[in-house]
Amino acid sequence: MNHFSLESLRSIDGYIAGALVDCDSGMLMAGDSNAQIDLDLAAAGNAEVVRAKRKVIEALKINETIEDILISLERQYHLIRPLESNKGVFLYVIIDRSRSNLAMARHHLKGFEKSLDFS
Repeated sequence: MNHFSLESLRSIDGYIAGALVDCDSGMLMAGDSNAQIDLDLAAAGNAEVVRAKRKVIEALKINETIEDILISLERQYHLIRPLESNKGVFLYVIIDRSRSNLAMARHHLKGFEKSLDFS
């Protein structure tokens, strides 16, 4: 199994936690957190979100792929970004709303994917 470092995600303003998740199994492939967050539970739950949204897109016959899914909480943003390079994997990041720039966080995740090596 490959070792993936999520350390560069810490440079996102307001970063709380990050994970790389296998979408089919919901298993955590890599995780990093500045807080007490059960990333295994988060990985499994968010894999269900991605699978459900993909089913809806397919049922609606929308010929597009998910760029990202944003879940806005009162104090946090949860970003789910399926990888362009590997549709079976997604990035999951939690950021503090009061200390973050959502557009910059999305841009950072897009760039971060280029650093991942699945070979």
